[in-house]
Amino acid sequence: MLLFLLAVALPHVSGGGISCYDDEGKPVDWFLAYKLPRPPHSPMAAGMRYMYQDAHSGGWVPGRALMNSTEGAVGRTLLQLYKGANRRAEDTAYVLYNDEPPKNVSSSSTNRGHTKGVILLDRAQGFWLLHSTPHYPPPTMQTYTWPRSGLHNGQSFLCVTFPFAQFKEIGTQLRFTDPEVYDARVQGSFAQDLPDLRLASKMKHVQDPPWNRSVTLTSLGGRPFLSLGKFRLFHDDLYSGWLAQALTSNLYVQFWPNSRGILPSNCSGPYWVYNIQELGFPAPGPGFSATVDHSKWCVSTTRTPGWSCVGDMNRNREEEQRGGGALCLQDTAVWKSYYDLVQTYSKCDGLPQL
Repeated sequence: MLLFLLAVALPHVSGGGISCYDDEGKPVDWFLAYKLPRPPHSPMAAGMRYMYQDAHSGGWVPGRALMNSTEGAVGRTLLQLYKGANRRAEDTAYVLYNDEPPKNVSSSSTNRGHTKGVILLDRAQGFWLLHSTPHYPPPTMQTYTWPRSGLHNGQSFLCVTFPFAQFKEIGTQLRFTDPEVYDARVQGSFAQDLPDLRLASKMKHVQDPPWNRSVTLTSLGGRPFLSLGKFRLFHDDLYSGWLAQALTSNLYVQFWPNSRGILPSNCSGPYWVYNIQELGFPAPGPGFSATVDHSKWCVSTTRTPGWSCVGDMNRNREEEQRGGGALCLQDTAVWKSYYDLVQTYSKCDGLPQL
């Protein structure tokens, strides 16, 4: 009886419903994964290693598999999508989106949001996986693979398990970020109960201002996440134009610095944004340059307020005119794990700062 009462009282991540999964194959409320850059002249497998973190890992730990395996957290989580591809439309809904869809999948527009992710849910719960990897993952009628183009650079992942009701808000957020959807099924009762998710799956973006929106989402285990999304008509950088001010924090930002029109570190507002230049995991490492890291995340420069965000966007002039967003949480352990990665960043005068 005592065990029964504890099971009822504690926040629950269902083992039977759709969920994020950890490296051991157990359902988890959320996890973070960081695909490491491939060292020069190393085997292909070295380009599929990753670091892993969840509420119980105590910070970053080496991933137990490779990114092309369904034995790792990301692969295990997405395997639900491929194993359930033949399920009835009444049982599951899904949306796969990527501004650079898998090869051999046509793209409708280069003006849509710079955003990548996967949503899969049943009538009880589901997951939202945000990531930064081009050409990934494959459409549902294929099998799970890791793209060869994803071997070289670092990539970021955040998976959160949400109860069914939260996908109403998630659908609305997607209408702001305006994703390029390349595979989706939101039919029947899912379309009726989650009208904005259906519209987002059809690439129907918001039509009226305001052109940005934030909402607090609560995970299945009760953890609050702040979702922030902007439409292209917001006409500003996600980080300096909104996130730093909304989070009332100076931010270190990691993004792909090899694109055109990179925005410099910005100290013009009440809260400042610094571009990260060099990163490093605790010994034995590795350390690497932002120029080989395609991940997108930011972290507060101080423990208080201690925000960490994983998201979609780079800091360049083109993406001021595109949709995208971030999912943020306040957690001391997560904040420290990202803060400690920052080795050097660019000051607002352009000089590097240790």
